[in-house]
Amino acid sequence: MSCRPTSENVWRSRWLALIQQGKTPSRSQSWQIRTNNAMMRAFMSASSPLPRSTPESQGVASSAIAGFVNRVNTTVTSLHSFMLLRHGQVIAEGWWQPYAPERRHVLFSLSKSFTATAIGIAVAEKRFAVDDKVISFFPADLPATVNAHLAAMRIWDLLTMSTGHSVDSTGKLQQSVDGNWPKAFLAHPVEHAPGTHFVYNSGATYMLSAILQRVTGVRMLEYLTPRLFAPLGIVDPLWEQDPRGVDVGGWGLKITTEDIAKFGQLYLQRGAWQDAQLVAPDWVAAATSKQVNNAPNSNPDWEQGYGYQFWRCRHNAYRGDGAFGQYCIVLPDHDAVLAITSGVADMQAVLTIAWDMLLPAFMRGALPPNVTAHNALRDTLVSLEMRRAQGARHSPLAARIFGRTYRLDANPDGITTLRIDAQNDGVTLTLQAPRGDDVIACGYGDWRESRIVASVDRPALSSGTYAWSDDNTLALILCLSETPFVRTHTLRIGNNGDALEFETHMNVGFLPQSPVIVIGQAID
Repeated sequence: MSCRPTSENVWRSRWLALIQQGKTPSRSQSWQIRTNNAMMRAFMSASSPLPRSTPESQGVASSAIAGFVNRVNTTVTSLHSFMLLRHGQVIAEGWWQPYAPERRHVLFSLSKSFTATAIGIAVAEKRFAVDDKVISFFPADLPATVNAHLAAMRIWDLLTMSTGHSVDSTGKLQQSVDGNWPKAFLAHPVEHAPGTHFVYNSGATYMLSAILQRVTGVRMLEYLTPRLFAPLGIVDPLWEQDPRGVDVGGWGLKITTEDIAKFGQLYLQRGAWQDAQLVAPDWVAAATSKQVNNAPNSNPDWEQGYGYQFWRCRHNAYRGDGAFGQYCIVLPDHDAVLAITSGVADMQAVLTIAWDMLLPAFMRGALPPNVTAHNALRDTLVSLEMRRAQGARHSPLAARIFGRTYRLDANPDGITTLRIDAQNDGVTLTLQAPRGDDVIACGYGDWRESRIVASVDRPALSSGTYAWSDDNTLALILCLSETPFVRTHTLRIGNNGDALEFETHMNVGFLPQSPVIVIGQAID
């Protein structure tokens, strides 16, 4: 008696065959897999989650990890998650609610290290070489005059942020009217000889993605899925694209904390995963070594040298990192990996705490079990939480404003009106913007989830809390819980409830962060 294979098994077999042949799935194959998440998960089922162990069994005291967490909570205060691996085992992990293990987190420039990995795999497949000239891939997009510096620029120069530019080219790419980012990059002045001048340049990383897509005919996300993401068990990653459908490369990847940890463990194992060599060992060595000088810098871990989209650190460590504290830190001397997501303004502070609190804790052999310390660490980790709004549940002024609509003065977010309502033992904030309405739920003492689409640059998951800090002041804290961003709204209400002051503050941003305050007048 024979059994007809299920569609999941058929697609899994086809993709496994493609991996074994070193081929990239076609667009239609990729689409059919991605549009059925069950198929994707079935395909990736061969890769289990990382193994778990106790800290002491892997030579680390639970009390030292608790000290790291407590130091973070009292100084930088805005970590969203961390996962610590020793000898390939997860020995501690924690998420500050409402952040959660299953949620992807935007990586910002930590994405760059994945882009460099794609380039290393393509080089091993002889798709191109690091000494190939950049202009050779874009003959139709060249400026009228190609100067000697642009002509000399290689893939190697893109990888090492030594393209010869004086400033980052990203702004010019994003401002291009026709959406042709390679053309905008090639038109950007190259003032220095490539290979001689380090400038952190996300546009250079974008060009690596554009080259890969130009050569392979598929997005980098599709290229990496059978070669990296699937073997590591990274399910349904997302990557932002440029206007013409090229993955932006230098930022825009969204994966989970455990996915980051797996990537770090892969590099710690010199590109080997289970019984497969996913990335060539010599590429891992080159990518994580000092290729160019990036000193001087006021932050010591930003002047130890730069590799292929990886930073060298003190203590013979290296890392991929992203804005506001997204880290994949690899410590070869200690056989350890530390993955972190966060929303911090001072990225050096997080690294300094890791060096101060964790490095002395790595012992050569196993430690005796310490049930008391391990239970205390467990209790600390399960109780982690972002700061909620602080104050009272009710105010006597609430009845004067709930259910009323307020027209706002002009503001940077384009919000035209707001409304506050009591709902389900919480409150909802309704913001009207040109793209539509956002109805944002906030709980008292708990986090309520909403999807924001109209009052932000791009759709975001919000988890909100509220409290009355005094009778006239309502505070709402919204964690955009797949990003580093926390938005705080403060409503200061006049005694008669006919007018209010609406203040918005973001925890971090690429520009200096100052509160935005607008006046609202009741219109009903």
